[in-house]
Amino acid sequence: MKLQLSQSGDQYQITGHGPGHVLVNGVRHESSLIVLPDEIVTPWVGCFADLSVQAFDLIRMRAPEIVLLGSGARLRFPSPALYAGLLLAHIGVEVMDTAAACRTYNILAAEGRRVAAALLL
Repeated sequence: MKLQLSQSGDQYQITGHGPGHVLVNGVRHESSLIVLPDEIVTPWVGCFADLSVQAFDLIRMRAPEIVLLGSGARLRFPSPALYAGLLLAHIGVEVMDTAAACRTYNILAAEGRRVAAALLL
């Protein structure tokens, strides 16, 4: 799916997504990644089974307000113990499929929120 790019200065936006890939500012990524308004972290984890406390700590260190976990093509919920460090740091966590996380990221980033999209591809 192609998403429309809005005028938001120099921040990263998700401009498209499809099976096994996501476009960030028009650049294709084919491995899981973390997208923040001012940074891209890639690669992140290999697959859903690779999620770990350390994977979520990598996000926590970047101090977002909220994390959108895109769990892949279908909605899957990781153990809350894996992302407890985010909750203890008062960082919100929303789990959704990757397509929904891509759309939601752009909305929150356009509002000026410090959002992180952790996307499993």
